[in-house]
Amino acid sequence: MSNPAFNAEHLLFTPASPDRSAVPTIFAFPNEYTVGITSLGYQVVWATLAMRSDLDVARLFTDVHESLPRSPELVGFSLSWELDYVNILNLLEFLEVPIRGQNRGDNDPLIFGGGPVLSANPEPFADFFDVILVGDGEDLLGNFINAYQQVRTADRFTKLKHLAQVPGIYIPSLYRVEYAGNLIASIQPIDSNIPATITKQTYRGNTLSASTVVTEKAAWENIFMVEVVRSCPEMCRFCLASYLTLPFRVADVEDSLIPAIDRGLTVTNRLGLLGASVTQHPEFPALLEHLNQPKYDDIRLSVSSVRTNTVTVQLAEILAKRDSKSLTIAVESGSERIRKIVNKKLATDEIFQAAANAKAGGLKGLKLYGMAGIPGEENSDIEETVQMLRSVKKATPGLRLTFGCSTFVPKAHTPFQWFGVNKEADKRLKLLQKQLTPNGIEFRPESYNWSVIQAIISRGDRRLSQLLELTRNYGDSIGSFKRAFKELKGQIPELDFYVHQTWDTDRILPWQHLIGPLPKPTLIKHLESATVQFNN
Repeated sequence: MSNPAFNAEHLLFTPASPDRSAVPTIFAFPNEYTVGITSLGYQVVWATLAMRSDLDVARLFTDVHESLPRSPELVGFSLSWELDYVNILNLLEFLEVPIRGQNRGDNDPLIFGGGPVLSANPEPFADFFDVILVGDGEDLLGNFINAYQQVRTADRFTKLKHLAQVPGIYIPSLYRVEYAGNLIASIQPIDSNIPATITKQTYRGNTLSASTVVTEKAAWENIFMVEVVRSCPEMCRFCLASYLTLPFRVADVEDSLIPAIDRGLTVTNRLGLLGASVTQHPEFPALLEHLNQPKYDDIRLSVSSVRTNTVTVQLAEILAKRDSKSLTIAVESGSERIRKIVNKKLATDEIFQAAANAKAGGLKGLKLYGMAGIPGEENSDIEETVQMLRSVKKATPGLRLTFGCSTFVPKAHTPFQWFGVNKEADKRLKLLQKQLTPNGIEFRPESYNWSVIQAIISRGDRRLSQLLELTRNYGDSIGSFKRAFKELKGQIPELDFYVHQTWDTDRILPWQHLIGPLPKPTLIKHLESATVQFNN
C-alpha cells in the first residue's frame, strides 16, 4: 500500500489474511477517496468483506486504488448519491467490464451493488448491475457471499438463479417488465423458480454501525463516526430516511455505543454521532452525561441532526464545550398547515425555544432545514416561513441563522411517491432568497434543477438506462438530461411523466416487486391523511 491516502489510515479492525483459494474481489466507491472513505456505509461493508479469509478484497475509487486483481470474480459498488452512477459506468470501463449486464459473459465478474439509492429504487440502474442487495447489509452481505461460494464454479446464469433465492437479493435480469404505452403493464420473474417479489432486509440487532477506519484524508478529517439510531420515528410523509429504513432502532448505550466510542477515541479526538434523529434515542441524555465527563474534555463532538424539541440548554452547552459551533434541525416549513400535511409534529413555539436554548448554551449558529414545493403548499405558506425566520432572528440577536432549503422530490416507498415535483418551487426558492438575505439570514438553497434530476432517477424505470448512458456523455446538467430526452423522443416517456405528473395510486410502480417496510395500503392511508389537510 504505497499510496499516501491508504498510508494515513488508522484501521479499527483486523483484516483477514486471504486463503489461497480466496475470491478475488473489488469493492468500489464511485467517487474520490476523500468522499468514499467518509461514507460510514462504505467503511462498514469494506471491513465486513476484508475480515473474511475466503475473499481477497481490493478497494477502488475514482482517483486511487489498491493493487487490483487481474481477473476479479466480484465487483461491488456502494451508491450513496444518484449522480455517481456516471462514475460506476466509467469505473466499469476502466476495469474493461461491459457496462450492461446482458453483454457480460462467464469470464466477466458479477457486478453487485447496494446502498440507499439502490435500496430505494434500483430500476434506472437495473441494466448495469447483475446483483442488487436490497436493505441492511449486516446479514445480507454474509448471506450473499456464502451463496456465491456455493456456485462459484458454475456458469453465470446458474450463479444468478441461485443468488435470486437469497432473501433481499435482487437479480434484475431475471425479471421481465412489460409496458402499455407510458405505463408499466407487469413485472414478472422469467420463470416460476424465481421469487415474484424481493423483500428489503431489516437488521434488528442493537449494535449499529461504527467507523472501521479513521483518516486525515477523509472529507471530515479524522472523524470517528458512530450510528446512534437507525430510521426515525417521526415518519414525515416525504422522508425516505424514515420510511425506507423502518422500524426505528437504537444502539445499546452501555454494551455497544460507549465501548465503540472509547475504541474510536484511541486514534482520534473527533467524534460524530450519526442518525436521522439522534436525540430521539431514549437514553440520549445519559449518553450526553457520559460525554460530559472531564476525560472527554479535548473531544470535538458533532451531532448530525436533532429533533427541535430536544434542543436543551444542556445539549447546547455540551456541544459548545466540545467545539461544536452550531446545531442542525429540520423544520420543513414555517407554516403549521404544511407541517401537518407532512406529519411534522412540531409547533412554532418549539422552534423559538430551540433557538433560545442554542444561544443560551453558547452555540454561535443554528441551521434550519426546510423544503419548497411540498404537496398542498401555497405562496402564503412560503410567506409564513419568511415571517417565522425573521421572528426567530429578531428573538435571538447574535445567533447566526442559516436556512437550507431543498425542493420536494418524490421518493419510492413513501406516501408522497405518487406526487410530482411542483413547477412553482423554483420561483418559491427565489422568493425566499429575496426575502431572507436582506434580513441577515443566510439562505442556502439546493438547486431546483438538481431536484428535477433527482426526481427523474427516484421515480425512474428500466427504460431510463439508455437515457443515463446518453447524459453521461453530455455532462450532469439539467440541459444534458433534456437533450437526452429529446433524442429518445418516442422511445421513452417524456421528462414531465417522471418528474411533474401526479400518479394514480392504482398504477404499477417501477419498484412494485420490491417490498419495503410498509405495505402499499398503509402508504395510501398515510397519503389520504395528508390530502385531508390540503384545504384546512
